[in-house]
Amino acid sequence: MEDLHVPSGPGAPRGLWVPASELVEQFSRASGPGGQGVNTTDSRVQLSLDLATTSALNDTQRMRALDRLAPKLAATVLTISASEHRSQRQNRVAARERLAELLREAIMPSVMRRATRPTRGSQRRRLDGKRRRSETKSARRRPGDQD
Repeated sequence: MEDLHVPSGPGAPRGLWVPASELVEQFSRASGPGGQGVNTTDSRVQLSLDLATTSALNDTQRMRALDRLAPKLAATVLTISASEHRSQRQNRVAARERLAELLREAIMPSVMRRATRPTRGSQRRRLDGKRRRSETKSARRRPGDQD
């Protein structure tokens, strides 16, 4: 098994390399149709990575990943299953791609909204709308009621 490469992106400008020794692969029989081979071939792949102990992540990346992937974790272990292909090799590739994508999205920094001021045109439109609404409501008053 090879090291897992996570492409570069926000939060990991040089990408990540997860050593193969930290990845745990398990194989089992996939469910569903497949003919005679379905009962003899272990084509389903489960790929696991312990986020708390991996050397691929620094402390900031680790905290982001643990926080964002919390619903998908069993303790601190992230497990990905792949069984959509009939061959074990294709499922191994699919599981590795899925794990890399999940890690890449999890370590991205959150984008904070930069506060901006309303434009002069938007302020004018807002005040015009308020003025029109006020005129509409004041036209509903009884003729003798004046403030």
